[in-house]
Amino acid sequence: MLPAAASLRKQGANKGATTAFLISTPESGVDSIAVTYALLDPVMTVVRPLAAFLTAMCAGLAENLFFWQKNNDTIVVDRTCPVDGCCDGEDCPDEIHAHHHTLTEKIIAGLKFSIKEVWGDIAIWFFIGVFIAGLITTFIPDEFMERFLGGGFSSMLLMLIVGIPLYICATASTPVAAALILKGVSPGAALVFLLVGPATNIASLSVLIGVLGKKSTLMYLTILSLCAVAFGLAVDHVYLFLHISPTAIIGEASEIIPVWLKISAAVVVLAISMQPLTRYLKSKFSAKNAQNVFISDFPKVVSVVQPVVRPVEEKRDCDCCK
Repeated sequence: MLPAAASLRKQGANKGATTAFLISTPESGVDSIAVTYALLDPVMTVVRPLAAFLTAMCAGLAENLFFWQKNNDTIVVDRTCPVDGCCDGEDCPDEIHAHHHTLTEKIIAGLKFSIKEVWGDIAIWFFIGVFIAGLITTFIPDEFMERFLGGGFSSMLLMLIVGIPLYICATASTPVAAALILKGVSPGAALVFLLVGPATNIASLSVLIGVLGKKSTLMYLTILSLCAVAFGLAVDHVYLFLHISPTAIIGEASEIIPVWLKISAAVVVLAISMQPLTRYLKSKFSAKNAQNVFISDFPKVVSVVQPVVRPVEEKRDCDCCK
């Protein structure tokens, strides 16, 4: 997400637009919404992208209001062919450029991109999130979660402290949030975690400072935190007003799907995850090529400076030269 935001900034996007992109994109992606519907409930499926959209609007408007800078840089638009890069699009008329490939070729290219690029980037983090969710469900007692994260302003602040420095993507944070809710965490506190976790982490703060600046980064974190807490408190009141038990309906959306379709989908997900998982494991655990070091038993060569011997000039008896 940060490289894309930095690229947008270089191409002319102002700080407000860049800030809104960083907040809204992780939460409003198709993958994030689909996983939210499958693992949480319909209420969170609607509230999560809505809260991200409104938070992004508030942060973006605040950035432009307080730190507006007119950008006179020329915007460079990438017009290369998105299917296979067959042309740069600059020297090609639009009516020809739009018909380089058939609809079938475009659909196939989109499917390949979604499987190899999109899912390839988030597959490892999704399984890490599932693993963390399993650890939370198994080892953390319900009483602990209900006592400290059962709802209220203090729960939201605690989730801010946990979520802001944590490095986790939007897809991986969803199963973790589901496990937290099953353990007694309020939906509002889980929403705070879902909003701030993917949008911030310790490693990205230095990059954010480089892209936005110190003051804009501080504004970014402030607006994000305030909006996340406000939406978290509002969501808890929505569940209370509707008399909905989050632990009772969590994950129930998948009950409408037939068992055979669930199993088939799980097999497909595992199949398309093998390549990115294998590539990630190889990059982490494969032995790195060490530099070749040659050890010789030859003795060291000691340089000896030989004195320079000049030839002795012959003595001449001639009186004309001395």
